[in-house]
Amino acid sequence: MNKKEILEIRKQFTPDRCVITRICGCYVNHEKEKKAELKKAFLSLPEEEAFKYFDIFRHTLSGTAGKNLLNMDFPLDQEMPGGTQEFLLKLKNSKLTDEILLEEFYDKIIENYDYAENYYIILIHAAYDVPGRASDGEEMFDASDTVYEHLMCSICPVNLTKAGLTYNAETNNIEDRIRDWLVEAPLHGFLFPAFNDRASDIHSILYYTKKAEEIQPEFIDTVLGSRIPLTAGDQKSSFQAIVSDTLGEDCDYETVRNIHDNICEMLEEAKESPDPIALSRPDVKRLLQKSGVAEEKLTSFDSQFEEITGGQEAFLASNITNPKSFQLETPDVIIKVKPERSDLVEIREVDGRKCLVVAVDEHLEVNGIEVH
Repeated sequence: MNKKEILEIRKQFTPDRCVITRICGCYVNHEKEKKAELKKAFLSLPEEEAFKYFDIFRHTLSGTAGKNLLNMDFPLDQEMPGGTQEFLLKLKNSKLTDEILLEEFYDKIIENYDYAENYYIILIHAAYDVPGRASDGEEMFDASDTVYEHLMCSICPVNLTKAGLTYNAETNNIEDRIRDWLVEAPLHGFLFPAFNDRASDIHSILYYTKKAEEIQPEFIDTVLGSRIPLTAGDQKSSFQAIVSDTLGEDCDYETVRNIHDNICEMLEEAKESPDPIALSRPDVKRLLQKSGVAEEKLTSFDSQFEEITGGQEAFLASNITNPKSFQLETPDVIIKVKPERSDLVEIREVDGRKCLVVAVDEHLEVNGIEVH
């Protein structure tokens, strides 16, 4: 799913656009015990309660695609009878009315979700009548030809509110505040099937993680049965390892700067596109060639790429380069430069020592003090 498709589904979580048919939930304590369950038609919820759920659902589709929102495919074995895809399809097709399937779903999460405190599993069923699109991109609500029926799961921590004082209007006193258990914004969740090309794609799932590096691999593998993706941090470190191993002793400042500049150029050219830039193995090879890496250095590139990534199909450009940052680091010094002015830094030999030379043409401050 790209940014536009995610936003289109996210927009449905408002009172006037709501397409949620049913909501179910299970509150799990720190001992992995089910303490309370919810099963209701969503429209039967009190208005204020529904508003709070809408906020949770919008959070489950928030963040950056490729970091917090991960598109994942089912491997072929999970699309066979008895696989996780079949189970999720049964759950969706039941419209959350099959209690046996619901309990099995909760049990799978409780067994495989790594969280030591209390949490609340929320599961909704929705049916979105997808409006057609005119040639100018405007929605045509009377020209719908497909219904996107889907599930969305949100897993929210439940924590005791902080102790404090509060004003009691009835007694006109400042008193000790009553502490209660608060359902917080989700840490993880998923949307199934994915909404690709504005239609249901049962071969894919959109996964949400609040913290990009905490993706719950056992949950993804066992409950969702999807391929575990490289996190944004893993993509960056893998890409750095590929560059280092490919260039070896020829990994110099100019080449690395060229790689950074070329990726930034790609990101700038595609900034209006809803799709993130994915760099496959051939794309990375062309990037290195464009950045000045000699052909003889690329003879073992394919095997190095496979070994380092473990078969990862592509890197997202936004995960391997930050276009707003360019940093040089030694054991004792860190220099941060505006990416567009990386040309101000050079490596020169001064008095027999390699030095970083920074051009200073006008203004210079040291600890906030202008110096001459």
